[in-house]
Amino acid sequence: MNQHNTTSTEKTSTSSLPSSMKRIELSELQPGPFYAQLQQQIQALIANGSLSEGSQLPSERELADALKISRTTVKRAYDALRDADVIASGQGRGGTVVKRMPRVSPVMSRLKGFTEEMQELGMTPSTRLMALQVVHERTIASIFGRPSHAPLLHVRRLRLGNDSPMSLELAWYDLTLAPELEEWSGEGSIYAWLRERCGIHMADAEQSIEAVMSSAQEMEAFGFDAPMPCLLIKRKSLDAQSRLIEYVEGTFRGDAYAYRVRLAG
Repeated sequence: MNQHNTTSTEKTSTSSLPSSMKRIELSELQPGPFYAQLQQQIQALIANGSLSEGSQLPSERELADALKISRTTVKRAYDALRDADVIASGQGRGGTVVKRMPRVSPVMSRLKGFTEEMQELGMTPSTRLMALQVVHERTIASIFGRPSHAPLLHVRRLRLGNDSPMSLELAWYDLTLAPELEEWSGEGSIYAWLRERCGIHMADAEQSIEAVMSSAQEMEAFGFDAPMPCLLIKRKSLDAQSRLIEYVEGTFRGDAYAYRVRLAG
């Protein structure tokens, strides 16, 4: 690798950088090329608030000199951040201005859909429908306790808050219990459709959360140039009769979500 002048174990010198960026450290011992490491570390600083909206980032030359890497490497990292709509071109010496990703901290205390959750947080929800079809999937049907030929409605949606991509959602619904759902267009809240058209009131859910790295599909959806930490939430949603109606696997971008859980004493 010919991207720097230090040895593989030598730490980069960041003494000339703003204080918020002095924690940046690139190493051949870390996974990924240097431009990807740099992109990920800058995104992490933005996500945790160390770099706030409007912060001026060093120019490509300044950052390259401080980290002892090539200017091309810095340019690739900055270009990737621009493509992901994290930073915008700055004024003067070629620096860039941080555009902070919306960060939300919803409370997990009751069953609710994405639309309601965004509205509670004061954000405007929207959806980009990517797939809506009736399928027969043996593995998913077994989750519902149905035979392999049972019809399921499969929905793949990109969920956005204030026009920023927040989650990629894969969902399946039991058409045996809710056949009217086959007429749903994919617009609006599916919970409202279940309630108003199918007479099904969602009441309870079993949910798990785990940390994952974004897949190629999720990187494309979120505008990531390299794999980034995400939250994978799997949910089984039940109606008032304790029947499994919905199974969801939703990947939420880690730089935008920090879930809180309300515990009863």
